[in-house]
Amino acid sequence: MQPRWNAALYDGRHAFVYEYGRELVALLDPQPGDRILDLGCGTGHLTRAIAEAGADVVGLDASAEMLERARREHPDLTFVEADARTFALAPAFHAIFSNAALHWIGEPEIVAARIAAHLRPGGRFVAEFGGKGNVAALLAAFDGAARELAGRAVANPLYFPALGAYATVLEGAGLEVRFAALFDRPTRLEDGERGLAAWAAMFLPSTALDGLDEATRGAVVARAAEMLRPTLFRDGSWYADYRRLRVVAVRPA
Repeated sequence: MQPRWNAALYDGRHAFVYEYGRELVALLDPQPGDRILDLGCGTGHLTRAIAEAGADVVGLDASAEMLERARREHPDLTFVEADARTFALAPAFHAIFSNAALHWIGEPEIVAARIAAHLRPGGRFVAEFGGKGNVAALLAAFDGAARELAGRAVANPLYFPALGAYATVLEGAGLEVRFAALFDRPTRLEDGERGLAAWAAMFLPSTALDGLDEATRGAVVARAAEMLRPTLFRDGSWYADYRRLRVVAVRPA
């Protein structure tokens, strides 16, 4: 389940998403002449970084709002609106890259099959997204606050797999896993005291607080902040308890 993306808010207050992704671009190591797909490209910042290495890159995202901004900011690059579970592009790619996107997409086996089908023999898949335990403290606090103040739960519909489980998904699609790591990455949120509310507005699954009036939503956020402050607020900033799963896999030649 994807949120209702606000592309301006994403770029203006959550730049850490693509800034951390620059390390992943280095791992991808795009080469001049490579044909590369940026799967879940968002507003195109990492698509641009890949292009600057000389690669022929295509950005793909399901969000028209994100792609509108990507096309405006990077008019010389190619962007395609499509679902990661059903996209069909030709010719095949030397590499498929994905940063902070795959946890929003259900049916990982179908996505992996699409990825494998779009790689040339010997092509590589380089990705990072939320892994098992990602934002567990954040989600637990919002769930507890919503139950207490609104009589409803905040479910987590997102895909945060264990390392072994996702390796099995990739292997089932015919890919060979060359590297996989699950690691903690506490991430400082922007906007100081308001950072937690901004994170919730952007990344809390879109249906979590739907139907609540503005005052109740605000009370839920405030109560969650009260619960989280002892562990996730320090030196004037909120920190998200991110855990990331990073993988490199290849399609056997």
